[in-house]
Amino acid sequence: MQKIPIINNINRREFLLKSGAGILSCMILPSYLKKVAPSDRIRVAHIGVGAMGNNHMQWFSKLPEAEVVALCDVDENHLNESLKSLSSLQPGNKVKGYHDFRHILDRKDIDIITCATPDHWHAQIAILAFQAGKDVYGEKPLSYDMREGQMMLENMTRYNRIFQLGTQIHAGENYHRIVEIIQAGSIGRIHTIHLWKNEFSPGLGHPESRKPPKELDWDMWLGVAPEVDYIPERCHFSFRYFLDYSGGVFADFWCHIADIAFWATGLKGLKSVTARGENTDGIADAPKWLDADFEFDGLNLHWTTKPPGVPGAKERNIGAFFEGEDGTLICDYETCEININGESFADIPDIPVTLSRSPGHQQNFLDAVKSRQQPESNLAYVRRMTLPMHLAIISWRLKRKLAWDDTEEKFIGDEEANALLFRKYRQKWNLI
Repeated sequence: MQKIPIINNINRREFLLKSGAGILSCMILPSYLKKVAPSDRIRVAHIGVGAMGNNHMQWFSKLPEAEVVALCDVDENHLNESLKSLSSLQPGNKVKGYHDFRHILDRKDIDIITCATPDHWHAQIAILAFQAGKDVYGEKPLSYDMREGQMMLENMTRYNRIFQLGTQIHAGENYHRIVEIIQAGSIGRIHTIHLWKNEFSPGLGHPESRKPPKELDWDMWLGVAPEVDYIPERCHFSFRYFLDYSGGVFADFWCHIADIAFWATGLKGLKSVTARGENTDGIADAPKWLDADFEFDGLNLHWTTKPPGVPGAKERNIGAFFEGEDGTLICDYETCEININGESFADIPDIPVTLSRSPGHQQNFLDAVKSRQQPESNLAYVRRMTLPMHLAIISWRLKRKLAWDDTEEKFIGDEEANALLFRKYRQKWNLI
């Protein structure tokens, strides 16, 4: 095979500009230069304005089509700080702050909401927004458990709404190009995929419970989750290390890198999952680390905490390694290396550009809201991509291999495992 020269980032851009897709992209007016009539602007409300919620606020406030009109958070400090920040991003605009997101859903003048609450609130807020006639840009992971994802899709379809998961990396050039390379058959049929994230969940010690701060509505923060005493470590950023609200580093990062595996290969026909891991040494009860093996139709997928023993993995803190019959491909968010017959390439220019490039993840969502066509990280796709994550956590909790019926979406012959596909909501906050 003739060696193809490595394409660096500058040459890659030159290659795109010479292609039909590259020429077309140059004809598209950048969003920040667009003039949008006030009557055509999309009115946005942000629910949950901690760290990621503030990213939402900044992203959407810079899009000409979007006008941020409301913010919501159960923490008064978060809300006031975000209102202050927004006043500098959108000078002169009137923005109202809310403690209870239901007041936002009651407003007929709000078109879309973004949701960056803790994971255990994602599904219920999205479902209620769909029912209120609003489109949703929701943060990852999609939902707290498998059944919630089903209910989200059922309601989105019933109420004819639009949904985009906040997998911002999905919009990048690197993931698009990797999909083109793999789907062109450059490394042959894929039979094995390795995914990893080299990070461990902390134990967070053994702190004592205390009275919640007056600026935080702890009961509403808990929402559908079990009622427990307030401990600062259970709240805000570190909520992700508790099974009542999330699933640790594993749940936090699964869709970041599983996205490229599902997009490139169209993984389907899940048959089984086997997970193993370790508890933390503190109050946090999500796994300190979790490794899992998944069997799909004609393909095995492996998730590990430490990088697997494959070429190039130890240099990447997060990554995907595709093993094909004719070669391999390793990647992370921004890099890609193809190996065929012992020769390495960063790109294969002979493979044409076939995928439309994203105008930006948030812009893609706004375009979908206007066209009423689902965006790239649409709910039907991301629900299927998220599902194995939920099943792996169940396998870890039960400490056994689980057989899966991918058509019926339930475990085979294991009612204890099936009971964990949905957590019964705390009645006070069961709003759907």
